[in-house]
Amino acid sequence: MRYSILCGNGRFPVLALEAARKLGHQVTAIGIREEAGAELEALAARLHWISLGELSRLIEILKSESITELMFCGQVKHARLFSAIRPDWRLAKLLFSLPQRNTDALIAAIVRVLADEGIKLLDSTQLLKELLAQEGPLAGRRPEPDEERDLLYGRKIADALAAVDVGQSVAICERACVAVEAMEGTDAMLRRAASLTEGKPLRLVKVSRRRRHLLFDVPVVGPGTIAAMTECRATALAVDAGRTLILDRDAMLAAARSAGICVMGYPPMD
Repeated sequence: MRYSILCGNGRFPVLALEAARKLGHQVTAIGIREEAGAELEALAARLHWISLGELSRLIEILKSESITELMFCGQVKHARLFSAIRPDWRLAKLLFSLPQRNTDALIAAIVRVLADEGIKLLDSTQLLKELLAQEGPLAGRRPEPDEERDLLYGRKIADALAAVDVGQSVAICERACVAVEAMEGTDAMLRRAASLTEGKPLRLVKVSRRRRHLLFDVPVVGPGTIAAMTECRATALAVDAGRTLILDRDAMLAAARSAGICVMGYPPMD
């Protein structure tokens, strides 16, 4: 099986490459220089590096390797859209044509460009299906009544915001939306929420934007999520079952149990 993995930051691409190796796949990885880590060197059969903005270079690499299938694994910080990185001519043309520069619009446009070049995007979770969240309590306990009220309320708010591509997460306290994730990321959003609630417990809700596919921008949680929740006095986490990756699952759920944090998988709100 020949395909390539485009690697952003975090554990997602590392775990995907480890899974590919266990399956005996000789994977060509393409690391995004501003995001991916050097640990990819030891995991990929071949590794190329590109900078953000080098869409033409990405296509050249795939064609030179005779690869027609690509997986996006790992995060690219949304704030990079407003950084000093300079797009190549192909990406500049694409950006100029977009009516808006949110995640859905930008990545969907890149997917179209790749398709025009004969490159198909694969389900980004296909190597890690066992790490997708299941329905029900995932870390040992169910939410307390006040937590469940906050989680259900937060899911309605997060789903409405995700539908217009604002962000994936919200922080809730006493059935009030304290903070909404935009480009800063979940951990930074949680810390901002904690600064506003004077020690009252928070609940974190993360949703999957109503997408039926898992091609890109898949919600991810892991041990770092639990560490940030503990720091910010967040006692419960809601995720979309079947559409959220739990990276380093055993370590994350053990940390949640140790901290007394409830982790719940809910059916996605379609």
